[in-house]
Amino acid sequence: MSSHFVNWKEDENGLVLFTPHEFSFSENLRYLSRSANECLYEISGETIRRALSIGKVKLLLEISGESDQFLSVSIHKPVTHQMKAEIAAYVHDWFDLGANLTPFYEMAQTDPLLQKPAEQFFGLRVMGIPDLFEAFAWGILGQQINLTYAYTLKRRLVEKYGEWLEYEGIRYWLFPAAETIAGLTIEDLADLKMTVKKCEYLIDVARLISNGELSKEDLLKEGDVKAAEKKLTKIRGIGPWTAHYVLMRCLRFPNAFPIDDVGLHNAIKVITGSERKPAKAEILIYSAAWKNWEAYATFYLWSVLY
Repeated sequence: MSSHFVNWKEDENGLVLFTPHEFSFSENLRYLSRSANECLYEISGETIRRALSIGKVKLLLEISGESDQFLSVSIHKPVTHQMKAEIAAYVHDWFDLGANLTPFYEMAQTDPLLQKPAEQFFGLRVMGIPDLFEAFAWGILGQQINLTYAYTLKRRLVEKYGEWLEYEGIRYWLFPAAETIAGLTIEDLADLKMTVKKCEYLIDVARLISNGELSKEDLLKEGDVKAAEKKLTKIRGIGPWTAHYVLMRCLRFPNAFPIDDVGLHNAIKVITGSERKPAKAEILIYSAAWKNWEAYATFYLWSVLY
């Protein structure tokens, strides 16, 4: 798992985070720009703006990378040193800056599937979803539909139940809190136009998180990916794919592996030039070399598709 040491310093505008050697701001920006319908941040040129709430305070962050050695984060109003430390931890987690990718790139050099993507997208990180409820919601919304429609559902949910702050005439949205969704009924979610089952799953997970039965800390205590997967798949509506998606994007298990992912299958098909999607047995043969890097391997293969 990623190291929790966050290397940052204060500066006059906010803070600066020092990035690891294998980091490319433009590659991560390219990933973050993949949908024009993203509602949780705005990208303009080489700058990302997003709202973040710390305690009861809503802040607007502006993140830019003049070089690949550091990220500058400016904050639209004065904050305490402690809040800056929390912002630094959030950005560090979002960009997965704690992961040392040297062994991944060494492995990828000779890997038939990863060799080209690792060169092409060098410096790309598994962009995270630090908030547990948001990670689950994105996993649930994305079940059995295409990415474009998943973004539409996310926007409807966020704009109906999320909070926002306004800056220079633009609204910056925050993902709805688990507590907000926990108090809803299926009827409340009806006009979002998603299946009744998805509404049920979303409310169930929100309740588990808001009443403390499900937390990042508890899942990390499970220690290994199999135990964490087992805990998650006991939750109604959370199958292996959603479980591994959350373990990969939120909890940073390096060996989380959504092996049934359609995007993964399509990427393998594209790289191998095959007429058909790979069977699970074939994927297991390919992935034997990716031990403890399955999450990064999956993310890089996804990048081949967009």
